[in-house]
Order: sequence, then C-alpha cells, then structure tokens
Amino acid sequence: MAESINQNPEQRARDKIDKMLIETGWVVQPKTKVDLSANKGVAVKEYQTDVGPADYVLFVDGKPVGIIEAKPESEGVRLTQVEDQSHGYATSKLKHLNNEPLPFVYESTGALTRFTNYRDPKPRSRPVFSFHQPATLAEWFNQAETLRAKLKSLPPLDEEGLRPAQKRAIKNLEISFKDNKPKALIQMATGAGKTFTACTFVYRLLKFADAKRILFLVDTRNLGEQAEQEFLKYQPTDDNRKFTELYNVQRLNSSYIASDSQVCISTIQRLYSILKGEELDETLEEENPNEKVWQKKEPMPVEYTAKNPIEQFDFVIIDECHRSIYNLWKQVIDYYDAFLIGLTATPDKRTFGFFNENVVSEYTYEES
Repeated sequence: MAESINQNPEQRARDKIDKMLIETGWVVQPKTKVDLSANKGVAVKEYQTDVGPADYVLFVDGKPVGIIEAKPESEGVRLTQVEDQSHGYATSKLKHLNNEPLPFVYESTGALTRFTNYRDPKPRSRPVFSFHQPATLAEWFNQAETLRAKLKSLPPLDEEGLRPAQKRAIKNLEISFKDNKPKALIQMATGAGKTFTACTFVYRLLKFADAKRILFLVDTRNLGEQAEQEFLKYQPTDDNRKFTELYNVQRLNSSYIASDSQVCISTIQRLYSILKGEELDETLEEENPNEKVWQKKEPMPVEYTAKNPIEQFDFVIIDECHRSIYNLWKQVIDYYDAFLIGLTATPDKRTFGFFNENVVSEYTYEES
C-alpha cells in the first residue's frame, strides 16, 4: 500500500512535523513523558493549556518559547486563517507553568509552514521552509530587540560619495525593510555602481541592524570575483578601516561556510550543490546557469540540511536576478528565512512578479 500507515490527514501532517522537528534539532516528546532536560530544544505534543491542548509547545533550555499548530495538508492554502487560533494558544496559560505569552508561533501542514515572531513591532506571518533550530530561538528569546525592530530605527544615511540614484536606492530599500516587505528590487543600469550600492547597504545592515550573515548570490564565478573585489576595496565613510577589516567576507570555493563569515559570496550553482549535499563540477560556475547543462524545465528541489539551516542568512542579495530566479532556482532562493533583495539592470515581467512588484529604485540607461 503506497499510502502512509496513518490514514488520518491530521495525523499524517503530525508525522511530517515530527520529522521536520527532529531534522531541525528538536527532541519530540509525548505529554505523558516530558523531560525538558533531554535536549536544548524539546517539542511536547498535546501540551495542556487553559484553552485546550496545544498541538506542540516548544521549550528551549527548559523554558516555553513557542507553539506549533498542526493542520492537514488540505488546509495549507488557509494557514493564515488559523493564526488567531495559534496565537490563542501562545497567549494562554500552560499547565503547571506561570508563563508569559509565547513569542514564536508556527502553523504547519508538514508541507507548508508559516512563522510569526510576536516580538516584532508589527508581527506578520511569513512562509518558512522548515522550523528554526533551538539555539536560534534561544538567541531570539534573549534578544532585547528583533531584527525587524532594529530595521525600523536605522540612522540617517551618510550620503558622502553616493550618486543620486544610489542614495535613492538605499533610502527606499530601508523604507521597504521598515515596512517589513520580504522582497525588494533595485533596478540600476550596468556601470551605475550597483555593487557599490550593495556594499553600502550591507555595511549598514551589519553595523546598525546587527544582521548576523548576508548572502550575495551571483550566477557566474566571474561575477563572484568582481563582487569580492568591491567588498575588499569598500571604505565606509564613518570608519577609517576597510570593510574587510571590520567584517569577514568569504567567497565560497567549497561547501564550507565559515561560522564567523558575515558576508558570503556564492554562485547559485554552488549554493544548490551545498543544499543538496553534493560536490560541484566547478566548470558549471563559469557560465550563466540558465544555459546549456542547466537548461531543465523542472525546478531544482532542495531538502533541509541541519548544517545550513534556514536562518543561516538574514538577507539574500541576488545579483543580475533577472537571470536566476525563475522556475529553475526559486526553491533554492526560497530555502532561507531571509529578506530578498534583487539587483538588475534589465528586469522583465517575471522579475517584477517575483519581487511582488516592490521596485524600490529604478535607474535606467537613459538616466545614466
């Protein structure tokens, strides 16, 4: 029989959620055998609250921090409609515990998952590929301010050395972050200083928003080398040290992502191989991945990898994004729980659509 042993759709969803939790580093326990010291992160099923049992309560270091509301796969398209229900559990009182409301709330079918951090200034759910790891929720739980809170209070831009189009792009991008828009597109003509603009806003995100790590995605090795050179020579206006004296920049030449790197530069081909756990044929980095060998119609599937969790990057910048983001590579880019920023000189309808029509700066060849 090809079907799962569990014929009940809700139970099938919970089986998938259990598997996802284990993959992301959680220990799953029934409510009858709770041992919160068993692991840094413990997910207790059917934990009793004063409004009924919550499907899963997440504990980190023995403290309750979040809940998961499980739904059958048929309800995936309606996950946003159960947010009130899951928030109700998150604000309820847990049995035996005098707890504050729990900030981290997920709704999941095991195929689709949404996440809300109720400590954000204007909490809003977002789709995530899987759950966050226990250490991440521990770090967020102990933070005074969330990333999205910090993005609301970035200091004014120092405009020294910036062209009008670069100022406009950075200011509008930061307004987009303040509005918690997950995707933004910067249109800038070739030669208009696209990468310099990116270096400037990356510096501000690292310095003022405490971004942990930022990914700069390109589609050929040559573009990666050019981006690395821009970061190497970038000089902030408010510090006499070079960017690379302040922050670690790593251009990926293998599957190893250094734990102390703050800017990672990678081809999308290499990122795909990392997320698949495969070795990369390096000749594939030499050409645009929409050509020749890569010209397949099927999207490139990726699976969760604990070594490269969804929270590995806070921001993903996609250079020349008109070439790399469509059906073939969408799953690779959607893997990370990160803000997406596209840079391109020549967007088309698909590019605008992917970035939710959120064009923060247009700078055409006519202007340049």
